[in-house]
Amino acid sequence: MAHCTNCHIKWSVKEIWSLGFSKNGKNCPNCGHKQYISSETQRIFTLGYVSLLFIIIFPFFIKLSNEDEFFW
Repeated sequence: MAHCTNCHIKWSVKEIWSLGFSKNGKNCPNCGHKQYISSETQRIFTLGYVSLLFIIIFPFFIKLSNEDEFFW
């Protein structure tokens, strides 16, 4: 599961899903630091958006970032 890069608290599946559909990142529920999906994770899952397997495993493999990173 994903952890905040600032306070290292573990995010819930619901919080990760809401981040996945957010274009501007999401604040950590514990420390308030804005977190984004890392560019590494974005690249890995680019081809998986149509897969049901992707939907199931997304919350377990996502990594967070302190910065809004470019996709490539």
